[in-house]
Amino acid sequence: MKILIVDDEKDVEMLFRQKFRKEMRNENLELVFAFSGAEALRILEESDPPKVVYVFSDINMPGMTGLELLEKVKKKFPQINVSMISAYGDSENYKKAINSGAKEFFTKPIDFDSLKKEIKELIK
Repeated sequence: MKILIVDDEKDVEMLFRQKFRKEMRNENLELVFAFSGAEALRILEESDPPKVVYVFSDINMPGMTGLELLEKVKKKFPQINVSMISAYGDSENYKKAINSGAKEFFTKPIDFDSLKKEIKELIK
């Protein structure tokens, strides 16, 4: 299963690779990283249909925000599940994300146990 993580902070890649080391080694999971919304859309458009089945995106990014990315992904690829992450657990972003089709909303620091549970449900 291919997952796309979108975050403008590059150190997020190392953190995710560390937390999902076992799943990647077992070849249950492939992680792909984009550091902007525009880069994420390019990755999704590389194949038709996209090989990515789940997008995990930060909300606050320069350029295209995570909420803007969510709307574009849900419009163009409605079959792809998208979850959002924010450093701020504010209810306004939560409501916007869920109303725009986000599957889940996480706050930083990420609860990786909850995220792994979410991903395992998608694998089934």
